[in-house]
Amino acid sequence: MIFKFLPISKQNFNLILIICCFFTFSSNLSAQQKTVKLDTIPSDSIPIIGVKKYPVVFFTDTLFYISSKLGPFSAAERASNQSNKLALLIENDALDTAILTLYEDNLSVEIIHGEQIISSITQNDAEALGKDKAQLAKEYIAAIKSSYTRHYGEKNLIKNLTRTGILLGIFIVLYFLVKFINKGFNKLIDFILRKWHRYFKGVKIKNFEILSAAREEKLFFLIMRVLKIFMIILLLYLSLPIIFSIFPATKGLATTLLDYITSPVKSIVLGFIGYLDELFMIMVVVVITYYFVKAINIVSKEVESGNLSIPGFYPEWAKPTFNLFKIIIIAFSFIVIFPYLPGSDSPAFQGVSVFLGLLISLGSSSAISNIIAGLVIIYMRAFKLGDRVKIGDTVGDVIEKTMLVTRLRTIKNEEVTIPNAAILAGKTINYSAEANGPGLILHSTVTIGYDVPWREVHKLLIGAALKTDRILKEPVPFVLQTSLDDFYVSYQINAYTNAPEKAAVIYSDLHSFIQDAFTEAEVEIMSPHYRAERDGNQLTIPPSYLPEDKIVPSDKGASKAEKPKE
Repeated sequence: MIFKFLPISKQNFNLILIICCFFTFSSNLSAQQKTVKLDTIPSDSIPIIGVKKYPVVFFTDTLFYISSKLGPFSAAERASNQSNKLALLIENDALDTAILTLYEDNLSVEIIHGEQIISSITQNDAEALGKDKAQLAKEYIAAIKSSYTRHYGEKNLIKNLTRTGILLGIFIVLYFLVKFINKGFNKLIDFILRKWHRYFKGVKIKNFEILSAAREEKLFFLIMRVLKIFMIILLLYLSLPIIFSIFPATKGLATTLLDYITSPVKSIVLGFIGYLDELFMIMVVVVITYYFVKAINIVSKEVESGNLSIPGFYPEWAKPTFNLFKIIIIAFSFIVIFPYLPGSDSPAFQGVSVFLGLLISLGSSSAISNIIAGLVIIYMRAFKLGDRVKIGDTVGDVIEKTMLVTRLRTIKNEEVTIPNAAILAGKTINYSAEANGPGLILHSTVTIGYDVPWREVHKLLIGAALKTDRILKEPVPFVLQTSLDDFYVSYQINAYTNAPEKAAVIYSDLHSFIQDAFTEAEVEIMSPHYRAERDGNQLTIPPSYLPEDKIVPSDKGASKAEKPKE
């Protein structure tokens, strides 16, 4: 053990050679003494005639003989076991003669190395040699120490030289490996930039640039550098257990360092292998759910396109019904899978689940009400995408229907978002419901004085309606006299159209044609309320519509009181 941590320098090496020569000389001298003076050999080393003894060998020395059995172990087995224990301690560089101790009880005296029993000397062993158990055990310890001193120094020198050479070899290999990784990564970066440089175009989402091409290249450099450093650190860390395992004093540290890597990996692998049954169950449920949802999606598309007809089920119900079924199926699948998830039975996982459920229940009351309202609206068939509707005070075309809100686009190109709960609580007017049937009836009211025949008014209104674009010729427009007021009659023109989304333009054109028709017929429109004194003032008809021989008074707007006296 004196050479175990001795530095290998020139002076120390010479000292080691001198000590080795000394031990060699001592060994030879001892061997000569054993040959010349047979009476100095311990009595236990001389076989007794008629009794078969088995040697305990350490290195090449016979330490002592075993001639009696102990319990179920024969003398040969005892000698072999003790020899193997000593050889194993030498092989592992674990033998320390300083910690060899004796433990005596009524049956035997045991030679102990640390916590390991090396040999047991029984009363039969002592009586066979005519000695006391304790005295014989002390002689055995002395024999072990003497053999260890003679042989181990020379062997330890060779081992230390070999270990030092291995250590230097590992350092050389590590040096070249680190150099190879460094140069290899640099060449890899150059190759990638040269080969695929055109692919570094940056990252954009629509018109927003998240990462420019130059920054993307810098990020690539950074990632490769971090990866290179990680590889070098991993290589050095993995080499430490090899380096520490070379020397006996640091073997425990090597095992500890290696356990830092192997233990997590082993736990992950064993955990994954143990989880294979649950994982297989989850995969089966996921696959069944996936194909079941896919089958329902195919059926819903066929119903939506009209290829498949289900009595009492409308095509516009197909997509929302599919979405509803998909949510239910996925929720049911998650309930089935939940017990098989890793850590699902842990208090932390259950606590998080309860917390999330509480958040959803407290924060989604309005959202849930809108979702329920959205489902009711869908199955009420109040309107569909593209319909012209009036919801509250908002008139517009339906551009989006979701489970939470409905979006309208007004004729002023304004986008209005209305919660489904508000739609369900109020009333909705759908102008497009009969667009593909008889058509939507557009109506407008004018008031004409009693002096104009009502049949002529009907004729003028219907004629103006038929001239208007997008007004249907069939069914024919019709007029309703809605009231007989004090000064005029209210006439309402009703005309059919199949383009409710163009209602604003149709109304504008209709009013224009009504004004033209009544002006050409010299009929005054008394709506809104209109007052005029008929004492020669100019009529409200534009001069271009009057006959050439029509006398137009020049005193426009003058009252009787304002006319000059004759």
